[in-house]
Amino acid sequence: MRVLMIGDVVGKLGRHVLSQLVPELRRQYGLDLVIANGENAASGKGLTPETAQEMLSAGVDVITSGNHIWQYREVYPLLDGDWPILRPLNYPEGAPGKGVWARDGVAVINLQGRVFMPHHIDCPFRAADRALAHVQGSARIVIVDIHAEATSEKVALGWYLDGRASAVVGTHTHVPTADARVLPGGTAYVSDVGMTGARDSVIGVDVGPVIQHFLYQVPSRLPPVEKGPAVLNSVLIEIDPATGRALSIQRVDCEVA
Repeated sequence: MRVLMIGDVVGKLGRHVLSQLVPELRRQYGLDLVIANGENAASGKGLTPETAQEMLSAGVDVITSGNHIWQYREVYPLLDGDWPILRPLNYPEGAPGKGVWARDGVAVINLQGRVFMPHHIDCPFRAADRALAHVQGSARIVIVDIHAEATSEKVALGWYLDGRASAVVGTHTHVPTADARVLPGGTAYVSDVGMTGARDSVIGVDVGPVIQHFLYQVPSRLPPVEKGPAVLNSVLIEIDPATGRALSIQRVDCEVA
């Protein structure tokens, strides 16, 4: 089974890149499942019903998210419905939405880290344990999106789930890392997939206002860059459907004018 995990989609340009590249990537690699983190898809922060539909129409099968998923309340009914949109599983009980998507023997689990992040959430390690126990017997292939700031927390979760998940893939920093590998127990791992958005930016955002913010520490609007060269960062994971063990993981990074 071939799974493509796409890094955080940022703004209109990121959604345009999805529409432009995902259909061809599906054909080129014979993809069975495409997952993309969409928490920044609407104007650089959050997700709306319209932007979610745009991502799904581009060929994304499951949308994961993170701490910005709560930006637009109009997406909440979708989180509670049948749409393949996840919010981090380890938010407190009663929060809108679900953190696990499962179908045809495959499960996608969305978690959020606590180090340097809003920390009034449950432990992602223990939440992963509960989710794996829940899908045991029905899903042999399990993909985990760990949306977290600290690489140490992501690496630790990768080792914690080695042999129990098919892949543990990091999102959130928008900066692709070079540590993609299959761990000894058969779990594919990478600390951060990267992003899908403007190449000439600060993690998808207009450079000027970000520099001004760092210089003067004054709150300001940080708009995403919506034109110019763009990148799509992703990882391709090949999994043995009989065992659920990853066979390989490789970076698939594309650039478009």
